[in-house]
Amino acid sequence: MTLTKGESGAEGTDDKEDMSGGADDGYVPSERRLERERYKRARARRAAAVGALSTLVTAVVLYTVVVNAPGWPRTKETFFSAQYAREAFPKVLDGLWLNVRLLAICGVAVLVLGMLIAIARTLRGPVFFPLRVLAAAYTDFFRGLPLIINLMIVVLGVPALRLQGVTVDPVLLGGTALTLTYSAYVAEVFRAGIESIHPSQRAAARSLGLTNRQALRYVVLPQAVRRQVPPLLNDLVSLQKDTGLVSIGGAVDAVRAADIIVGRSLNYTPYIVAGLVFVALTIPMTRFTDWVTARMDRQRAQGGSL
Repeated sequence: MTLTKGESGAEGTDDKEDMSGGADDGYVPSERRLERERYKRARARRAAAVGALSTLVTAVVLYTVVVNAPGWPRTKETFFSAQYAREAFPKVLDGLWLNVRLLAICGVAVLVLGMLIAIARTLRGPVFFPLRVLAAAYTDFFRGLPLIINLMIVVLGVPALRLQGVTVDPVLLGGTALTLTYSAYVAEVFRAGIESIHPSQRAAARSLGLTNRQALRYVVLPQAVRRQVPPLLNDLVSLQKDTGLVSIGGAVDAVRAADIIVGRSLNYTPYIVAGLVFVALTIPMTRFTDWVTARMDRQRAQGGSL
C-alpha cells in the first residue's frame, strides 16, 4: 500500500515517539557514566577540603603574624577597642539613616538629571547645537572637578553668600553637590548606551511611523538603559559611600557621629565601626551588581548562539 506524504510522516513520528518513550522509560546509565559521576563528586569534595584547609592555614598565619607584631597592643587599643566600639555602634547606626535617605533621594535625582543631560548630548540637528555644547561642558566640568572641592564650594561657600531664600542646610547642600557631580558620570553612561544602539533601530522605528521623540522614548532608551544597568549600579554603589562626605558641613551622619566620639576620646575605633557599617551596606549592592552583570552576559551569550 502506498502512503501519502502526510501519512508516512505521521507514522514515522509515531515510531520515533514510541522509541524515544521506551528509551526514556527504561534508561539505565552505563557503568562508565556512573564511574565518571563518582569521580566528579570525589574531585569536588577534594577541592573543597583543600580550599578549606588552605584558608584555615592562611588565617592562622595572618593571625599569628598580626598578634605577635611589636605594635599590636597599641594598635588594638587605638583602633579596636571594644569599649568605644560599643559606644559608637548605636550612634553610627542612627547617623547611617541619614546616609540611606541621601542615597535614595540623590540616586533618583542623579538618574533623572543624568538621563536628561545624555539626551541633550545626543540630540540631532543644528538647532540643538547650543544645548549639546552646554551638556558637554557640564559633564566635562563636573567629571574633572574633585567631589570634595565641589562639596566645599556648595556646602561651605553657598551659605557665606547669605542669599535670601537659599537654604543653608548642610544636608540639602551636600545632596545637591553629590547630585551635580554624579549626574555628570551617569550622563556619560546613558550616552554610551544610547550611542551603542544601532542606527537601524531608529530607522526601523521611523519607518513604522514613529517620530524622532517616540523612537527615542519607545525604542532607543529602553534598550540603552537595559544595556547600562551594571555600570549604573556601580555608580550608585560609589554614591552610597560618598554620602558620608556631607559630614564636612556638620551634618550628623554615620561619619560625623563617629568623628564626634573620636574628638572626645582620641580613640579611632569609631572610625573603624563607621567604615565597617558602610562596607556591610555596600557588599549586598556590589554582589547584586555582579549578579546582574553575570546574568546579562549569559543572556547575550545565549542570544548570540541562536
